[in-house]
Amino acid sequence: QVQLVESGGGLVQAGGSLRLSCAASGRTLIMYTMGWFRQAPGKEREFLTAISWSSGSTVSADFVKGRFTVSRDNAKNTVYLEMNSLQPEDTGVYFCAAIRGGYNRDSTRWGYWGQGTQVTVSS
Repeated sequence: QVQLVESGGGLVQAGGSLRLSCAASGRTLIMYTMGWFRQAPGKEREFLTAISWSSGSTVSADFVKGRFTVSRDNAKNTVYLEMNSLQPEDTGVYFCAAIRGGYNRDSTRWGYWGQGTQVTVSS
């Protein structure tokens, strides 16, 4: 069982930055990959990036490369999403998720989700 709690969302102007945090708890986190997804109004949830708890290896969607960076702090059981050069189209609810083993871009494969945090980018 894994529990996830996101924080750090808010309102930012275009071109600005935000850092989201995801605090995780569970007995076997090392066996999981952590991911970030987002869902804009009227759109499907989309994969952004993921990081392995054990190795720290990362994978990202092409459209966030160079702008979004995922990292982890094993001592704090926390995963971060650093977002730069934000644009209005980045507006949405951002979710942290966990999947046993390796990542999968299909959100339905992820077994654990946080409650989400709203990110709004104004033009």
